[in-house]
Amino acid sequence: METRPFQFTGRIRSFGHAIAGIIRMVRCQHNAWIHLVATAMVIAAGFFFHLSPPEWCWIVLAVSIVWTAVSPSFHPVVRDAKDVAAGAVLITALASSVIGAIIFWPHVKDLLGP
Repeated sequence: METRPFQFTGRIRSFGHAIAGIIRMVRCQHNAWIHLVATAMVIAAGFFFHLSPPEWCWIVLAVSIVWTAVSPSFHPVVRDAKDVAAGAVLITALASSVIGAIIFWPHVKDLLGP
């Protein structure tokens, strides 16, 4: 297989394809809407509670892991693979929820007072 030399314009096109893929995912995947709403809520809560930079790092990591685990729509030929992928999404969503709880709980506790 022949390797092409690096081209900056090719990398720009790759970003365009990636963005188009994200847009398609949000348009076509019902679970992506749930992730989108959850992401917006987490970001809003992060600003509300004035998260520290290390806390933001964990939140960004947790959110991005869940987004990368979102899988494409159902296809009968790949049912088992989709089930495994759905399980991976569930695990990452639960782990991200734990990260969020660890980070946000002290802030919520302070907000509620003694």
